[in-house]
Amino acid sequence: MMLAVAFGVSFAVVVLFSVICFALSKGNAVSVMRYHVVAAAAAKGLPPGTMGWPVFGEGLVPGYPQSMTNILGKCNIAAVYGSAHKHIRGSLLSLVGPSTTRELLLPKIDKYMRSFLANFDGKTIDIQTKTEEMVFFAFFKLILERESNSNYEAFKAEFHKILVGAFTLPINFPGTSYYQGMQGRKNIKRFLMQIMEERRASGSQNDMLDRILESEENNYNLSDEEIIDQIITILYSSFETVSTTSMMAIKYLHDNPRALQELREEHFAIRRRKREEEPIDWDDYKSMSFTRAVIFETSRLASVVCGMMRKIAADMELNGFLFPKGWKVYLFTRETNFDPVIYPEPSTFNPWRWLQNKSLESHKYCLFFGGGSRLCPGKELGIVQISVFLHYFVTKFRWEEVGEHEILKFPRVEAPRGFHIQVHKY
Repeated sequence: MMLAVAFGVSFAVVVLFSVICFALSKGNAVSVMRYHVVAAAAAKGLPPGTMGWPVFGEGLVPGYPQSMTNILGKCNIAAVYGSAHKHIRGSLLSLVGPSTTRELLLPKIDKYMRSFLANFDGKTIDIQTKTEEMVFFAFFKLILERESNSNYEAFKAEFHKILVGAFTLPINFPGTSYYQGMQGRKNIKRFLMQIMEERRASGSQNDMLDRILESEENNYNLSDEEIIDQIITILYSSFETVSTTSMMAIKYLHDNPRALQELREEHFAIRRRKREEEPIDWDDYKSMSFTRAVIFETSRLASVVCGMMRKIAADMELNGFLFPKGWKVYLFTRETNFDPVIYPEPSTFNPWRWLQNKSLESHKYCLFFGGGSRLCPGKELGIVQISVFLHYFVTKFRWEEVGEHEILKFPRVEAPRGFHIQVHKY
């Protein structure tokens, strides 16, 4: 409930902005409104040449709210561009990219997932809360594997302050959400600085933080501030996207027995190839074609990220309109997910569409994970975590929905009063 209220407040400005922009757009995907411009040389240091229309070109640079930049950090990947973006993206790929996920992260995710789901049998659970706990626990352990439960609980409390404050008016006064978010960042920074000092003194712990600190190996030589921004970015960007997609996959599978049956058949086929407690490996994951289709269809219907915010770095023309330097652009990507030309019967949950048309995932308007040079570095890691969760959930359990529930899809996907299910051993 606390998180639901917090995000309702946090996204209020974005909601108003989106509605006004959508009304002005007259059906166009790009919506524009005038925004107060803080004096800055936005066009400096941009790469030459045309990099693509219109999201990734040099005419547009990140334009996210100041509150987000201050709380998540000025070096978070959403805020930087040009050579800085290339540097930060390369570092993130070394931590959460496909090769690292295959070799190092998947075995740990499998272990965490089995442990997390071990006591679900016979219980009524709020799957919204549980998927949030699941995602935060897994990523915290991937980053700081050896930290105690007490540190985990303290860190989680400070992280929730960041969630509350990231998209609020930047009024740094006690009692405001922004103030709480800044305090959360301050406390997390203090905690991480202490851990980093201990790691440098004691040596390897074989987790994500340890690999960040091994600059000789990854060649990125990040400053302490950049390291802290990286960690906060990984947690923030994965938390709601992975947890909400996991929850909504459970919802759509419950409502579509044929899809659930095909998913179960895919995962039981994997289990038959393995010993009883043998973990999932990369070959198993790559064989989960229908699971991947379910995840993409869930992401299409229940979009966690509705759009992208950009600032115009130089005067540009689009569809006959001149957009002056300094204006803010909001690309409302959610509507393209319901384009009947791209997705026939767009309101229908149909994961088979992703198998029948393999090019959909690479379609230029498939922007669930961003696109171009802004494609999410952790895309595959997020899909892996949802896939492993679904693997163990559908092979170990059956479930029924309990009571009435409401699921909102705008401005964010959430169940305001929770989404309760009764879980039984399969």
